[in-house]
Amino acid sequence: MNKKPNYSEWIKVYTSGGKIYIIKLQRGARLETHRGYIDHSEIVSTEYGKKIRFSSGEGAFILRPGIDDNSMKIKRMTQIVYPKDIGFILLKLNVKEGDYILEAGLGSASMCGALARYVGNSGKIFTYEKREEFLKTSMSNLNKWNVLNRVVFHLQDVEDGFKESEMDAAFIDLPHPTPQISNVRNCLKFGGRLCVLCPTVNQSSQVIFEMNDAGFTHIEMWESIFRPFKTNPDRIRPVDMIYAHTAYLIFGQKIYKETEE
Repeated sequence: MNKKPNYSEWIKVYTSGGKIYIIKLQRGARLETHRGYIDHSEIVSTEYGKKIRFSSGEGAFILRPGIDDNSMKIKRMTQIVYPKDIGFILLKLNVKEGDYILEAGLGSASMCGALARYVGNSGKIFTYEKREEFLKTSMSNLNKWNVLNRVVFHLQDVEDGFKESEMDAAFIDLPHPTPQISNVRNCLKFGGRLCVLCPTVNQSSQVIFEMNDAGFTHIEMWESIFRPFKTNPDRIRPVDMIYAHTAYLIFGQKIYKETEE
């Protein structure tokens, strides 16, 4: 791995005050902020992990962005799935190299990007989005993450049905997920895993009823609440603002119904 960033790479500039900038390095460009500026040419001559300075003299470090940075810093036209939920979803869906995963509701692609990273080059994400402007924004975000080739896009309303079958897992993030649970189930392998993201308890109740009727077992409902802390060693304390409730996550696995046995 290169010790120094190259032009056309995305990098993270982390300031001494904790501010993060995710930028694509380009010849002749500069990062301009209220802290001053840094020429991109100066960044490509600096090794990862070393300090660099804005024109104001404030220091910053050149780092490689991670999936958490990408998720929070993407261009968004919709609400996103937050890193605290993404990690748990990846675990509960057992996402791994080579998996084929259905996604109903692409949004701004924070979840899609994480799924695409973990299925590797031998896996695929099959995603549905009915609004072209959302799709274009998401494709740009996924291209930034270098996972665009791992995603198959359908510019289509989920009401028109799904084309896939024998999926390893599925993720539903729709304003009205309940009517699509049976349709998504038909796309899964037996034993395949489903996650439905719900913003409210009322909606969660409807989803759980439908998952039981549709043919899922091991149904679980979770809410992940994380509390970050300020890391000044002399004054460690919780941050002033936290993302508390973001969504309820409902999981299940596809089983045979009596009519299928």
